[in-house]
Amino acid sequence: MTLRFSVSATDGAARQAKLETAHGVIDTPTFMPVGTAATVKAMTPEAVRETGAQIILGNTYHLMLRPTAERVAKLGGLHKFMNWPGPILTDSGGFQVMSLSQLNKVTEQGVTFQSHIDGARHELTPERSIEIQHLLDATITMQLDECVKLPATEKRAAEAMRLSIRWAERCKTAFRQREGYGLFGIVQGGTNAALREESANGLLGIGFDGYAVGGLAVGETQEEMFATLDVTVPHLPADRPRYLMGVGKPSDLVGAVMRGIDMFDCVMPTRSGRTGQAFTRRGSINIRNARHAEDPRPLDEHCRCPACRSYSRAYLHHLVRSDEILGAMLMTQHNLTYYQDLMIGMRAAIAEGRLQAFAADFQAGQALGDIEPL
Repeated sequence: MTLRFSVSATDGAARQAKLETAHGVIDTPTFMPVGTAATVKAMTPEAVRETGAQIILGNTYHLMLRPTAERVAKLGGLHKFMNWPGPILTDSGGFQVMSLSQLNKVTEQGVTFQSHIDGARHELTPERSIEIQHLLDATITMQLDECVKLPATEKRAAEAMRLSIRWAERCKTAFRQREGYGLFGIVQGGTNAALREESANGLLGIGFDGYAVGGLAVGETQEEMFATLDVTVPHLPADRPRYLMGVGKPSDLVGAVMRGIDMFDCVMPTRSGRTGQAFTRRGSINIRNARHAEDPRPLDEHCRCPACRSYSRAYLHHLVRSDEILGAMLMTQHNLTYYQDLMIGMRAAIAEGRLQAFAADFQAGQALGDIEPL
């Protein structure tokens, strides 16, 4: 294995660790901002770095369609193309084929689908997914898997999970080993404990640099998600990073870290920023609400982001209600900073053996809610 993962502290199931890659070191637990189409929406790469992010996510499905992986490779790879020298993890495209494309057909060979952009037909096989991610120069490559929407029958979840294991073997064969680069397998199986165990054991038999928990945040409740992690994480090796895909709300992150998850990604902080929702230590704020129109306070008085250091809620309310681009930029940077500070706080709490207290303080703060101005 060519990625080095070293755990420096534990607190219950939670771990504080470092993941060393060809493009830099990642402190975990970590949150990866989503840069689907070679950009974190409404953010420059420099602004993303200022939030504290050490790794970002790109997407195979979107980049294979536009501008194409071959063009990115010709221009020097994704790091150079988007001016992000740090680590990049690329999702394999399986989830987007399920959620975005039309008329997709899954076979043993792979998946054929119709582009949501122009209707053109494409085929994505395990080998082609790995090739695209190699052309992009992804630091961490994800196996191609079949992701099913929940709720799903046990039969349907089992079929998709076993197909994903067979695809994982082909991805491992196609992956080109290089120092500092890695390939992650994806555990599937819906919310069924036996299927999750079977999936984890199958992937361990193949051997990967890290293991993702996929197929969650697709319709199940938070309780179901946590219950699934409780029966899945114990089957994953302690010396490899664990990645919960597509999650989630701040409370999801805290609960998942306490269950042994090391890596996260989600569009929620950026998408919410663009629509006027801010995450704070006292819960979420809809800055569009009229009560913020004359409020001179920052979004969060304890936040270090530019929006909170230099601008009032009243100004942000004005920008968002006026559909000004600056509003999306400031709100997005705030949310990503909040998410990074949440991860920084959990890393420190794990190192000091006080994660339970940290989680209790987090929950108490969220329960207080935003206080009306005097």
